[in-house]
Amino acid sequence: MVLNLIFLGPPGAGKGTVAQAVADKFSLAQVSTGDLIRAEVASGSELAKELQEIMSSGGLVGDELVAKMLEAKLKALSEEEGFSGIIFDGFPRTIPQANELENILTRLEQKLDAVINIESSEENIVKRLSSRWTCSKCKQIYNTVTNPPKVEGVCDIDGEALFQREDDKPDTIRARLAQYNEKTAPLIEFYKEKELLKSYDGNVPPAESIAAAEKLIESIKEGQ
Repeated sequence: MVLNLIFLGPPGAGKGTVAQAVADKFSLAQVSTGDLIRAEVASGSELAKELQEIMSSGGLVGDELVAKMLEAKLKALSEEEGFSGIIFDGFPRTIPQANELENILTRLEQKLDAVINIESSEENIVKRLSSRWTCSKCKQIYNTVTNPPKVEGVCDIDGEALFQREDDKPDTIRARLAQYNEKTAPLIEFYKEKELLKSYDGNVPPAESIAAAEKLIESIKEGQ
């Protein structure tokens, strides 16, 4: 039985953590467009040169190229023995991308089974993400709320100073949330109209969020 899922939710809602846990539990392939691009660049192919040029100039990889790589990856995965489904991580981010994903799945004789939306408040996200600090040397990540260092501002492993990445500063987080609300949040209504949307409250610790997602997926599987 094949199960193809999308995880939606604002940055900091815990999509990556939950998707990884669910992928492991249900033997699903986790497909990240970021990973696809990095793998293609590392391959040294003709497409890799094109991607390298775009990225080195600070540009964004266009939807057409992303879709091309995604379709090739999905085709390869679906032909593997024991293929049981995919979790899409970071794609689609816009309604045009969602339409293209639907076209790709149709061509591969696949379908989307559900879109899991992890709801999380802006207040909770800002608090969660702005609590992250990183070691300047070994890159170990700490969370001042859930996993603080033994000595404030100092790495437990090598004693180096911790710093806060630009991405984890409150103003940057709010800017990312504003972008999400403008470009990606419309997918919630888009998939609701297609009767594919399943939402749950993600304003909980990671273990509870994972458990809620797993329970939801069990019910989706039972309904297949």
